Parts: sequence; structure tokens; C-alpha cells
Amino acid sequence: MPCRANILITELFDTELIGEGALPSYEHAHRHLVQENCEAVPHRATVYAQLVESRTMWSWNKLFPIRVQTRLGEQVIVPPLELERCPGAPSVYDIQLSQVSPTDFTALSNVLPMFSVDFSKQVSSSAACHSRQFEPLASGQAQVVLSWWDIEMDPEGKIKCTMAPFWAHSDPQELQWRDHWMQCVYFLPQEEPITQGSAVCLVAHHDDYCVWYSLQRTSPEKKGRVHPVRPVCDCQAHLLWNRPRFGEINDQDRTDQYVQALRTVLKPDSVCLCVSDGSPLCMLAHHLGAEQVFTMESSAASHRLMKKIFKANHLEDKINVIEKRPELLTSADLEGKKVSLLLGEPFFTTSLLPWHNLYFWYVRTAVDQHLGPGAVVMPQAASLYAVVVEFRDLWRVRSPCGNCEGFDVHIMDDMIKRALDFRESKEAEPHPLWEYPCRSLSEAQQILTFDFQQPVPPQPLCAEGSIKLSRPGRSHGVVLWMEYHLTPASTVSTGLLNPAEDKEDCCWNPHCKQAVYFLSTTLDPRAPLGSPHTVSYVVEFHPRTGEVTMDFTLSDALDDGH
Repeated sequence: MPCRANILITELFDTELIGEGALPSYEHAHRHLVQENCEAVPHRATVYAQLVESRTMWSWNKLFPIRVQTRLGEQVIVPPLELERCPGAPSVYDIQLSQVSPTDFTALSNVLPMFSVDFSKQVSSSAACHSRQFEPLASGQAQVVLSWWDIEMDPEGKIKCTMAPFWAHSDPQELQWRDHWMQCVYFLPQEEPITQGSAVCLVAHHDDYCVWYSLQRTSPEKKGRVHPVRPVCDCQAHLLWNRPRFGEINDQDRTDQYVQALRTVLKPDSVCLCVSDGSPLCMLAHHLGAEQVFTMESSAASHRLMKKIFKANHLEDKINVIEKRPELLTSADLEGKKVSLLLGEPFFTTSLLPWHNLYFWYVRTAVDQHLGPGAVVMPQAASLYAVVVEFRDLWRVRSPCGNCEGFDVHIMDDMIKRALDFRESKEAEPHPLWEYPCRSLSEAQQILTFDFQQPVPPQPLCAEGSIKLSRPGRSHGVVLWMEYHLTPASTVSTGLLNPAEDKEDCCWNPHCKQAVYFLSTTLDPRAPLGSPHTVSYVVEFHPRTGEVTMDFTLSDALDDGH
């Protein structure tokens, strides 16, 4: 540059504001690239926080006691002390906070402005803390900090862009949907009781890339405290289980469903082999009366974690942990016994799309020689389901921009379309749809079924047919999910939880991601709505790779497909 610039224009932000290196980047720019009195666009950012009590959100971070009703009374599976004391994963949990119902949390503070960054002045990337004293709105357990930011584009603050969720927005009707900048959920290292009328300090700490929060009785400035180290997981559970998985394990209704199913298949002489990553299923089987329980943990991390949980519940000599890949299992590992009940949720930490947990079927095939005559497999089968939906907003992530603020960006649109058409336009992608409201335009339809009572077949499973559109709307995409048939009378859905109503948003399993196949012809808002009657499909499961390939196409003509 021949001279220093007098205006600095950037977009260096993420949901956490500073997570993409905004602070060191601005620091460098002010030292080396811009004049002292330059103007920055955007001009200023402010980070806000609200302290809340929320059993729902706290269940994403801590392991709750699991209650099991047995013939001997209630048994309680407790977390190890190490898990209870662990501050949790250090990373922020970024979500669409407006989709969390206000009934799921109790506000313990007003929305507090925690700190601001003036981008037109010298910025420091050094660690810092910012304290805000407040009087609690109510007495309760301080557990979670909800946070977001806004930016003022100009020095006068006339042009403002806010990430506030709807309950904190100045005009909820003008709420702008975004999927790159969302809102933050931070978990306090430990829950702390606070009392209405007794002032406390919420402290925002940050280094050059991360933000975290703590609660203190007095201001850190008054006590002269050094900045506490960023909390990190030291129990390993938060490394093995992500936040939705914690929520899933803590879902007592889901646990009760597995308990009811287990009661129908367990016998006093059952020899159980459990196959899922870090699953409490083996402990349920033991408490419900299985003679012997083995659990297979293929990773060292899950092996260590389960050992800790067993020890905390005095089960270390009751459940045998096998740290092996299923194809390497030997009769000696099972103490010479044959398995009479093979169990799985199924859940595997490497799964991204719903059908990736079909790895359970491959495990069942690998251990086939170790199954005794008449052995029961639970779940006994799984089905792949699909429904056609109209999204409220998620369609925008695939929609062409066209004209943006007077700029024609069709060149970028065409480039993205060519890239998608190369492969991704024929693939489904995972999304947690509880965060992305949509309305069903068809009934849920079973596409494929996988029989776990039998080994994986050598030949592909193929389904071809059509889904009838029974409601008017714009068919943005097809949502796919798995349903696991634990027994003939019990099914666990990883997708749609209730039958879809005409005008109501779909209700999705909040612990799982569903697969979304976007129908590209309806994603351009300028395209005519039209009135297609069906969505035709070809879906194929490839046993050699475990992948599911698919093609969904809107059709104007009714046909007699099923």
C-alpha cells in the first residue's frame, strides 16, 4: 500500500463475534495498515448476555441421574463425581435461540450489555474480563448464559444490525433470519444458587478468539483477581458426547421407552451384548435382570468413560467392557458364552446422517457367529422415512441471491449452482430441524426397511415410488430420518415425533439431526409456485459402503406410484 488507509471495511465476525480472529486482525490493521483517526465499517459491536435457569439447556451439559423402575423398586444410575465437577466443553453452543420456547427457561437477569469493541480505535487481542453487577429478577439456580451481539455500522448508531432473539428484539416483527450469525449458549462451570435482591456479578472473559462466563459475588476489579483460565473438559464425557447427545441421554421419557421394550425381551438367563458408543443401555439391561451383560466400546475414550460410570454405580464387576472392534470379537471375550440378546440404541459418535447409525447392522453381521440359537436383536429393524416440507427460512441457504442491495450477483449464483450440481444437489445434508421451522406438505412415508434379525444382504436395497402432496405450499425439500423398531409394539423416531397437522409446524426430535434433500426447482423465490402433485423418488442402500443414494423430483402429473 502506498499509504495508510483512512477507512477500514471488514466482515470478520462469527456467532461469538471474535471467533474468526476479529481482535488480532483489527489489532494488526490499526498498527500497520490504517491511519490513526480512520473510520471503520462496521463502527462498533456490543455483546449482550442474560443469565437464566433452564433444566432443558442444563441437560445439554451435565449428566442427570437416570431412573429405572425394576421389580425390586427404583434403581438410580448416578453420574461420577468427576462428571458433576467438570465445567464442560470449552466451545460455545451456537443455536437458533428464537426456537427455544420462553417456557423452557427462567430469566434471572435482564439483558446486560457486557462489553463493546470500537473498531475505529486501536483494538487489543489481549485477554480481558468485563463485569456487570445486577440484582437477580428471581431466586433460582444460575446455570446458563444466553448471549448475542449487535453492530452499529455508522458512528451515530443509526444503522444497526442485531442478533437478538425475538424476546429481546426491539421489534420482533422485523426479526431478520440468519444462519451464519446466530446466538450463543454458554454453560457456567457449576450451577450456583442466587437470591432475588442479593446483587451478584456476571463476568464475561475473553482471550483473542473465545468468550466464556463466570458468576461472582463481588466485582473482579475490586478483588484484583487475575483472569481465570478458560474452563475445559477434564472428565472426557464432553469429548465423547456432544450437547444433543447429553440431552438424549437425559431424556427420561426416551429411557422409559427403552426400559419398557427391554422388559419384553429380557429373560433371567439372558446374556446381553450392548453395541453403542458410551450408552447407558447396558446398565438398564443389568438392572432389569439380565444374567450377564457385555458392552463393546471400540474407542479408548468411551471405554474409560464407561468404566468411571460403572464404578460410581458399583457395577464394575457386574458389566464386562470389551474394548475391541466387533470383527475382532472372540468367544473368549464373551467367556465362552453365546449372546442371547444383542442391544443397541443405536448411537455412534461418527454418525452425521440418520442412516449412518446403520453401522449397528454391520456389527450385528460381524458378531453373527457369537449369537446363540433364537437370539433376539433389539432394535429388531429400522425404517427410513421421508416427508415433503415447506421451510419457513432454511430454504434461503440454497436460494440464489439475484439482486442484492442493487448489486447483480448472478455470477456468484451460477458458480454456486455449478458447484452444487457437480455432486451436492443430489445429496442430503444434516440439519437439527427443531431449530428450523417447517410445514409438511405430505404424509410421512416409509421408504426402506432394514431387518436387523438378518445379516446385511450382499445386494443393494432399492425403493422407487412417489410421495403424494396433500397440502398446498412450496415444496422446498424432502426430510429423511430413521425410525428404530425396538419391538413390534415400540418404535423410536429420530425425526418426526407427531403426525403432521395441516397448518402446524412439524415437531422434530430435538436430540438428532435429520437429513434434508433440497428440491432446487422451488428454492428461487422468483419462480412461479405452480401445483405439482407428487414427488417421485429413487432411493438405494449400498451394503458395500453403507451409503444411501437418492434422487427426488417434483412431478406435475399424478401417477399410480406408491
